[in-house]
Amino acid sequence: MIHVPTATWAHTMFDLAAWLGGLGVSVLLYRWRLRQAVAEVALKVDGRYFAALGVGAVAGAWLAGSANTLRGTDPVLSHSIVGALVGAIVGVEIYKAARGIKGSTGGVFVGSFAFGAAVGRLGCFFAGLPDQTYGTATALPWAVDLGDGVGRHPIQLYESAAMALFLAVYLAALARHAPWAIRRGFYALCIWYGVQRFAWEFLKPYPRLIGPLNLFHVICAGLVVYGWVYYLGDLARDRRAQVGALPVPRPDHEPV
Repeated sequence: MIHVPTATWAHTMFDLAAWLGGLGVSVLLYRWRLRQAVAEVALKVDGRYFAALGVGAVAGAWLAGSANTLRGTDPVLSHSIVGALVGAIVGVEIYKAARGIKGSTGGVFVGSFAFGAAVGRLGCFFAGLPDQTYGTATALPWAVDLGDGVGRHPIQLYESAAMALFLAVYLAALARHAPWAIRRGFYALCIWYGVQRFAWEFLKPYPRLIGPLNLFHVICAGLVVYGWVYYLGDLARDRRAQVGALPVPRPDHEPV
């Protein structure tokens, strides 16, 4: 068992690093590969897009987090990153439906979210037991003691590593100009985040909601379904557009 020194202020420190680093990642990716994709989105949206995103994220974060912790043995209000993600999606999709906007508009946020989740979970880990994101007891060699003498799954590190892996794959795909990363990266993020988070939830002592599943299992399952359905829908639109495009002859009569 590995003893881990913890401090509640660590959460704030890593949160700041996640926010500032995530902003930097967004700027770098915009200049490197996403300039055209973002320009296309900017032509479709206005300031109400960001209002819908912000209101949805805040509401989703506190509703999902508190709905989980208020059912525990020590009820408290709390917030959740997956709740913020789902809330932002709901707010944006309502806005898009009202404006008749099709396709993904979240590409510029993919790298920043993955980076932020990877770094932010380190803050949850070093904040220790008061953060209430710790894992269940285990006798595995890498079990961690967060201050109560109990060996636990370092569940926060599992999620941090999973999101760092996604970020590495995403960056490699951007380097190759892979269409899935440039056009459908946000939907891929939703699928990956939902799948990995769904798995880790089995290693958390949260109150159960349906059988062995807690509230976040249900939320993550919905996130995966959303990402998969919208990913396939956007892919189908791309294929229809390619089929419907007419070749334009060059002077030598070769289509381009």
